[in-house]
Amino acid sequence: MFEGLRLRHWRTGIDADAIVTLTLDRADRSVNAMARAVLEELDQLLDRLSMERPRGVVICSGKAAGFIAGADIHEFAGYERDGAVRATITFGQRVYQKLAGLPCPSVAAIHGHCMGGGTELALACSHRVASNDPRTRIGLPEVMLGIHPGWGGTARLPRLVGALQALPLMLTGKSLASGPALAIGLVDQVTDESALLQAATAMARHPVPRPVVQRLRAWASNSWPARQLLAPMLRKKTAAKVRQSHYPAPFALIEVWRRGGNDVLQRLALEADSVVCLAATPTARNLVRVFFLQERLKAQGGDTAHGIAHVHVIGAGVMGGDIAAWCAYRGFSVSLQDRELPLVEAAIARARVLFERRLKTPERMAPAIARLQADVEGVHTASADLVLEAIYENPEAKKTLYAAVQPNLRAEALLATNTSSIPLNELARGLASPERFVGLHFFNPVAQMPLVEVVRHARLAPASEQRALAFCRAIDKLPIPVKGSPGFLVNRILMPYMLEAIRALGEGIPGAILDRTARAFGMPMGPIELADTVGLDVAASVGQELAPFLGLDLPPGVERLLESGKRGKKSGEGFYRWQGGKPVKPEVPKGYQAPEDLEFRLIGPMLNEAVACLADSVVDDADLLDAGVIMGTGFAPFRGGPVGYIRSVGADGLRAQLEAMAARHGPRFAPRPGWDNPALRGQA
Repeated sequence: MFEGLRLRHWRTGIDADAIVTLTLDRADRSVNAMARAVLEELDQLLDRLSMERPRGVVICSGKAAGFIAGADIHEFAGYERDGAVRATITFGQRVYQKLAGLPCPSVAAIHGHCMGGGTELALACSHRVASNDPRTRIGLPEVMLGIHPGWGGTARLPRLVGALQALPLMLTGKSLASGPALAIGLVDQVTDESALLQAATAMARHPVPRPVVQRLRAWASNSWPARQLLAPMLRKKTAAKVRQSHYPAPFALIEVWRRGGNDVLQRLALEADSVVCLAATPTARNLVRVFFLQERLKAQGGDTAHGIAHVHVIGAGVMGGDIAAWCAYRGFSVSLQDRELPLVEAAIARARVLFERRLKTPERMAPAIARLQADVEGVHTASADLVLEAIYENPEAKKTLYAAVQPNLRAEALLATNTSSIPLNELARGLASPERFVGLHFFNPVAQMPLVEVVRHARLAPASEQRALAFCRAIDKLPIPVKGSPGFLVNRILMPYMLEAIRALGEGIPGAILDRTARAFGMPMGPIELADTVGLDVAASVGQELAPFLGLDLPPGVERLLESGKRGKKSGEGFYRWQGGKPVKPEVPKGYQAPEDLEFRLIGPMLNEAVACLADSVVDDADLLDAGVIMGTGFAPFRGGPVGYIRSVGADGLRAQLEAMAARHGPRFAPRPGWDNPALRGQA
């Protein structure tokens, strides 16, 4: 059937019932992605299938990692630079439309990741069968790149599962496990991985029609009146989460769906036009860059064998307990130590909540629960491969602990600290094996924050750093190597922003205005709400450590609140009162006008300190700095990080603004060393 075709990425087969199997196994890659060469070969295969007319077609993956991860983002970035986005979009649409138009049933056999262009390929098939493996996830995450689905996702998904199910998936970029995908009709059958190909072949041989209720639901929610009624509601709901000027893709997607009629070719044309426009926006360019920055962090540690099976955590507070829980969740054997058993038991109770939320069923929770054990006496320090200290921020207390732990450590064990600001050269002083001492600075909440700063010091062995980086990847975190100077990277950049906001609050600028201004810039949370969320005690501790180093003063507002027992969200009151996990912000006085320079007063100190961090070699280069600040603080991803923002606005203009702010507000705004760095102008 396929004689004469030269295929590198696809394997073909046909059984006695004339069911053809197409197996995607992209050459020289561990993961399938829809590169141009893959699409061109599929195009040839579909031409043959259209002529030969087999009984059915099954498309599956030859990769153990999953089905298809999506389009090849490296190629997409090149197309955007070369102006070839439209050609790429229309070619992909044309190939997938050939698949949708085959004169026989077509079935996608999905196991593992199925994202973006992979999901769109599955949607072009007449049927979909998925494995029940927890790793199986199906989604259309293109909004994360500043665009929306462009190979038929917007045209097909709403018509398959109904607009009310389809639009939220595409607008948020969230993925579904196989069970929920079956429930909404995205897949037709779920089976064990071992029976997946057999089930898909059976589906191709005897296709099952979609339930009438599902077809009616899809028709009703995509009718012209429904689209005109629902689109404004969707826009309003989306606008409550993101600004259109910041993230135009979700709003463009809603408009494409609203205008889409019954003709699939018309819907595809609207989709292509929209993606071409979005791909040219600064938001898309910056979000694609953020994707590559994230991939670079994922590559940290390389193929290093971390050699860690057992983790012993000392300190069962919020950070220590949650680090222990996360490590157990990710498959490590963990022992948790503190001075009293009730403290450890409270942390283990929190861990059970995490396991229940992530693992769902008692059967899947049981192994994770068994991997986490209390160890008040610390007997497991002797058998641990990694001992991680997470006690309070006091250098002498930490050094005393290390002195007690060191004699019990295994010869190859790593000793790590979760300190958030104390210089590691200071903590390493006096250690018997400083070459195996490293900082592993997690962020709160541990389960949600992706970044871990792997903190260096003068005597850290490169092999130990690589093991630490590899361990972070093994627990599904994004590691960034940073210099062990005060505050490292994230807190050093974040602290001037928070301190300036607290100072402005003390001057009478309402907290709600400060938070609103920061969010308008693109920060995920305002600085006053952030201070309460982090904890005023933690903010004060880090501030006291960093303020002298940064040449700043700690505003008195924090100390006054702490003296009255107000520590922020954790105590129910800080700068705000907290109810049900939400801040109750005082109303802004009627007619209040925020100062014109307020946005730069908040953001300028972050940019200034980012420049200083680059000059001080806190990280290896500007890209890593942007990656760390975006992943660690949520700094407006659509702006590309502090350095990306400086490049887009202009370093000279921003430096002049800082000089003007220094004249108006004081020397704390004076430009820090490093504003003449070529990296700020996009030069190597």
